[in-house]
Amino acid sequence: MSRLSHSEIHMVHRIGWLRAAVLGANDGLVSTASLVVGVAAAGSAQSEILIAGLAGLVAGAMSMAAGEYVSVSSQTDAEQADLAREAKELKDTPQAELDELTGIYIGRGLDENLARQVAVQLTQKDALGAHARDELGISETVMAQPIQAAVVSAMTFAAGAVVPLIIALVAPVAQISVFVAGTTLIGLAALGGLGASAGGAGIVKGALRVTFWGALAMAATAAVGMIFGVAA
Repeated sequence: MSRLSHSEIHMVHRIGWLRAAVLGANDGLVSTASLVVGVAAAGSAQSEILIAGLAGLVAGAMSMAAGEYVSVSSQTDAEQADLAREAKELKDTPQAELDELTGIYIGRGLDENLARQVAVQLTQKDALGAHARDELGISETVMAQPIQAAVVSAMTFAAGAVVPLIIALVAPVAQISVFVAGTTLIGLAALGGLGASAGGAGIVKGALRVTFWGALAMAATAAVGMIFGVAA
């Protein structure tokens, strides 16, 4: 088999769904755990804690899906607008666009003759694709996919949010905050390490970064729960 036909899988090929998945699971775990800890710290009954946590799961998953869809759709709209403008320029001023593509390749290190040959051949094969990739920085690998981002975010948020709810269900009422906080920190460390590993980054650094912010969020909501629980 020819080496030219070999397709390698790089970290960047997974960046679209990986970003949405890590963000969704992290938010689901942190926000729901923080909500559960805060409500528990206020002295609420177990049923109230579970209802609040479940409501947070549903609302959070829908919010994540809507937010990702709107955000990524805006990116898609911008990409499509750029591609439409580029297509018009290729139709109206093909020579200028060829010169522009040649200049891009010269800037990347090719001599003028070779740059011109490459530009001509790529233009003949797929002019818009060449300009999208090399002038605009748009490719199939990184192109925004709104529905994919929305679905992945909602599902991973729910998956992360289920963990503190299960712990709150089985833990002793008086120790729900402790059990949920401890389990969440372990989960965040694992999630941070997994996300960093899948993205090709340092596992320890990723785990510590996510765990720190999760602990801070739970501490803040616990403080709010204790303050207003006592005041009530």
